[in-house]
Amino acid sequence: MVTLNINGRDMSVDADPSTPVLWALRDHLQMTGTKFGCGAALCGACTVHLDGAPIRSCVTPISAAAGHKITTIEAMETDKVGKAVQDAWVRHDVPQCGYCQSGQVMSATALLRSNKHPSDADIDGAMSGNICRCGTYQRIRAAIKDAAKTLA
Repeated sequence: MVTLNINGRDMSVDADPSTPVLWALRDHLQMTGTKFGCGAALCGACTVHLDGAPIRSCVTPISAAAGHKITTIEAMETDKVGKAVQDAWVRHDVPQCGYCQSGQVMSATALLRSNKHPSDADIDGAMSGNICRCGTYQRIRAAIKDAAKTLA
């Protein structure tokens, strides 16, 4: 049994300590907002925050996350920055298929927490690990800039 702090609540997971955070969330806790994309930390679909920093949950074992704060897409609507990002996503019609969007939102939220006025280069750098197979990168950048203005 491993105890994880997820979205501000301690939750027990009956799983091997080497189980990736992604599968603890999805299979053990039925939190399906975080998506499986590649399983190799290459696409960003599984992005969650660990102590506020974006991580790839598909390769992070729960043993490494124990004792830290995990934040998932499910908590973004009650988070000031996360809500601003989600609202901007809607205004700019960012999602196409939507599959990568939880990871995109998590990375964008982390960026805006650390950089309130990101340049295009800052956005590109922070979002470079998130692949959108639908190619909505211009809308993603516009939405991040919009969220930054909303939060200013």
